[in-house]
Amino acid sequence: MMDLAYVCEWEKWAKSTYCPSLPLACAWSCRNLIAFTTDLRNEDQDLTHLIHILDTEHPWEVHSISSGHSEAITCLEWDQSGSRLLSADADGQIKCWSMADHLANSWESSVGSQVEGDPIVALSWLHNGVKLALHVEKSGASSFGEKFSRVKFSPSLTLFGGKPMEGWIAVTVSGLVTVSLLKPSGQVLTSTESLCRLRGRVALADIAFTGGGNIVVAAADGSSASPVKFYKVCVSVVSEKCRIDTEILPSLFMRCTTDPNRKDRFPAITHLKFLARDMSEQVLLCASSQTGSLVECWSLRKEGLPVNNIFQQISPVVGDKQPMILKWRILSATNDLDRVSAVALPKLPISLTNTDLKVASDTQFYPGLGLALAFQDGSVHMVHRLSLQTMAVFYSSAPRSLDEPALKRPRTTCPAVHFKAMQLSWTSLALVGIDNHGKLSLLRISPSLGHPLEPKLALQHLLFLLEYCMVTGYDWWDILLHVQPGMVQSLVERLHEEYTRQKPALQQVLSTRILAMKASLCRLSPCTVARVCDYHTKLFLMAVTSTLKSLLRPHFLNTPDKSPGDRLAEICAKITDVDIDKVMINLKTEEFVLDMNILQALQQLLQWVGDFVLYLLVSLPNQVQPRPLVTLPNQGSPLRPGHSFLRDGTSLGMLRELMVVIRIWGLLKPSCLPVYTATSDTQDSMSLLFRLLTKLWICCRDEGPASEPDEGLVDECCLLPSQLLVPSLDWLPASDGLVSRLQPKQPLRLRFGRVPTLPSSASTLQLDGLTRAPGQPKIDHLRRLHLGAYPTKECKACTRCGCVTMLKSPNETTAVKQWEQRWIKNCLCGGLWRRVPLSSS
Repeated sequence: MMDLAYVCEWEKWAKSTYCPSLPLACAWSCRNLIAFTTDLRNEDQDLTHLIHILDTEHPWEVHSISSGHSEAITCLEWDQSGSRLLSADADGQIKCWSMADHLANSWESSVGSQVEGDPIVALSWLHNGVKLALHVEKSGASSFGEKFSRVKFSPSLTLFGGKPMEGWIAVTVSGLVTVSLLKPSGQVLTSTESLCRLRGRVALADIAFTGGGNIVVAAADGSSASPVKFYKVCVSVVSEKCRIDTEILPSLFMRCTTDPNRKDRFPAITHLKFLARDMSEQVLLCASSQTGSLVECWSLRKEGLPVNNIFQQISPVVGDKQPMILKWRILSATNDLDRVSAVALPKLPISLTNTDLKVASDTQFYPGLGLALAFQDGSVHMVHRLSLQTMAVFYSSAPRSLDEPALKRPRTTCPAVHFKAMQLSWTSLALVGIDNHGKLSLLRISPSLGHPLEPKLALQHLLFLLEYCMVTGYDWWDILLHVQPGMVQSLVERLHEEYTRQKPALQQVLSTRILAMKASLCRLSPCTVARVCDYHTKLFLMAVTSTLKSLLRPHFLNTPDKSPGDRLAEICAKITDVDIDKVMINLKTEEFVLDMNILQALQQLLQWVGDFVLYLLVSLPNQVQPRPLVTLPNQGSPLRPGHSFLRDGTSLGMLRELMVVIRIWGLLKPSCLPVYTATSDTQDSMSLLFRLLTKLWICCRDEGPASEPDEGLVDECCLLPSQLLVPSLDWLPASDGLVSRLQPKQPLRLRFGRVPTLPSSASTLQLDGLTRAPGQPKIDHLRRLHLGAYPTKECKACTRCGCVTMLKSPNETTAVKQWEQRWIKNCLCGGLWRRVPLSSS
C-alpha cells in the first residue's frame, strides 16, 4: 500500500556545523519540484538559513539557496504554476523566488514584503479563480468535460477586465494579517490589518478561500482550552491602496476539551489545517501531549434556527423563510494516538457530492480522499480525510546512514527518526518527508488504498489521473511511479482511445501533451522503449511544421478565409502526383517569398527534414513486416526508431508539405536546401525522395484503408543507400533520471550532490539510435547544431526527456529567435530546463 521509493541524504556533516531547521518547512509544486529548509552553522555559531530545491527525477542535483532570511524560515508556498516560491521567516520577512532564465536549478528573489519583528505563522498565494473539480463517479465518461468541470470560483482580487491580481497573504504571531499585491508594473502594494480589534497571540493559523472571492483565516493560540477562531478577510484596492476588511466567523472548541475524561490529557493544539485551500468549510485539528495526540475533523454547516412556538403561531415559518445559522459540527475523531509530528493534506480537488459520515465511512479510497499523519515512532498513516479511518500504514525507523550498519548504532532513549515535515504530491500518489536528521524520503502511495490491488482498478485510477494532468498541464512524474512495465501498452492504448473521443478543438490543444505523456510511459518498458524516439520526433516535426508555415504570408492583405499554410495542406492532400514540381505549380509561389537571411538561418531545420525523410525511406525495407519490439538473441534485430511513422499518414503528409515548401524556397536561395551526398551529379535528390515519400503516403493516408507498400517501392528504397549517403540521426539520449529505475520496488539510497551509479533501465537497452558511444559528437536537439564531442558552450537539459540545447542563442536572426522563444520556458515534452555542466552536456 505504501513503500519507500528512494531516500536522499547529505554527505557527512560535522555536528557543530549542520542542523535541520526548526521549524522545518517543506513544499511540493505541481511541476514536481520540492523545496525544503535546513540551517548551516559557521564557526562563529551564526546560522545560515538555506532553501533547497530539487526535481524528483534528479534529487541528487539539489540547488541550495542562501535565503538571506535573518531568522528561521517558517513557511514555504508554491504558486499555481509551480514556477515561483514564497518563503517567510520568524522576523516577518517574506521573499518571492522565481526561476532565473527559466532554469529549475537557478533561482533569484527580486520582490518581497515585511512585517518587521512579527513571525509569520501562515502564508498563501492569493487565489487566481481557477478551480477544476474531479468527478470520480464519472471516471468512465467519454468526455473530459464530464470528468473534469470548471467550478465557478472568484479570484481573491481582480484587475480591470476581470484578470486576477497576483499577490500573497500572511498571518503573524501577533494577530496581524498582511496582504501584498504584485502590480503589473512590478511594484508591490502591501497593507497590514489586525484580524480583530482585540488582538491576541496566534500560535497556529491556516488560510483558505471561498467561491465568492473572500479569504478565511483559522487561528489558535496553541492551547486546546482556548477556542479556534475563524475570520473572513476581504481584500480590495481603493485609490491605489490595498484595503483589508475583516469579520469574525463562528468559532469552535475541540471536542476533547469538553470530554471530562480527556479534558487535560491533550493540553496543546499542535496542528491546524483546512482540508483544502479552496474548502474553508472543513478543518483538521490535532491536540497533543508530550507522548500522544488526538485528531478531529470538523465541518461548517448551515442549520435552521429553531423558532419558539409562540412566534410560530403569530407568523408561521415556511420553507426558505426559516432563519439559518452557521455552526461547526464534528465529523469524526480518532482514539488516542502516538504523538503526531507532521500532517500532509491532499491537493487533488475531488468533487464530493455529499460530505456526511455516510460518505466518510465508505471503505473505498481514492487518491485525494486521504491525508497523511506522521508519528514520532517513525510510522506514517494514510487516513480518510473525513472519517479519519486508517487505510494504510508505513512502518520505518527512517533509513539509516549508508556508512552506518544497524548493529553499530548506539541505543538511545531519544525519539525515533521521524518526519518533521511532509507533503503529498498533486495527485496524492507520492509523499515526501523530511526527517529530524535532515534526510529526504519519497514514498509511493498505492492508487487503490483500502482495496486489494486489482490491476484493472489500478489501471483505471492511473488513466483517470493521467487525463487530469493532461487537461491541467501538471507534471505526471508521480503517476509514473506506479506504472509497471506490463501496464504500459494498455495505458498508452487507453489514453489514445480517450483522447480520440474528445472534440477536435480540444484534441488540437492537447496534441503535444499526449505525445509527451506516451513517450514518458514508453520509457518504462523494454517492449515499448523504441517508440520513445518516435513520439519525440513527432513533437519536433509538429513544431517545425507550425513554425515554417507561420512564416508564410498572403500576397494580398484582403485574401479570404484560409492562410497560405492551410491552402498548402489542402492542395498537397488533394494532389497525389509523385512529381514535386507538378504539385508546386498549383501553389501561389508569391506567398512563399521570404527574406534570404531568414531562409539561411533556418537551414538546419530544413536539413533535418530532408535527413529524416531519407532515414525513413531507407529503413522501410527492414520494417515493412511487423516484428516484435524487442527480440531474443539470434532472432533478428529489434524495431528501429521511426517505425511508427511508416504507417502514420498524418505525419507523412506533414513531411510531404514541408518538402514542397523547401523546394520553393530552394528556388529563391539554393544554399538553404538540404545537402545530400549523391553518387550521381545529375540526380535530383529531392524529386527522388518526394516521389518515394508520396508513394508511401498514399498507402496509409486517411481516405482509404491502409495498405502495405508494394514491392516496387520497397525495391527502390533498398537502392537508396547506393544513391545517397545516409546520415546518422542523433535521437534523444537515454534519460539519466530515476523513474525508470524504480520499477523493481527496491528503494534507492542516494546522496545530495553525488551522481549515483544507477541500475540499468529499459531505456538503456542497446537499441539503434538510443545509445551514444563515448566521445561521439553531441548535438543541440532543438537547433540541430553540432556541439562537438566536448561542448564549449553552456547548455541546459530537460528534466524529463534529456533533450539538450545551448543556453544562449548563437544566432540573432528574427526567425531563429521565434523558434527558440517556443522553448524558453519548457522543453518539447513540457519538462523544465536545468543547467548542466559543460563536461556532461
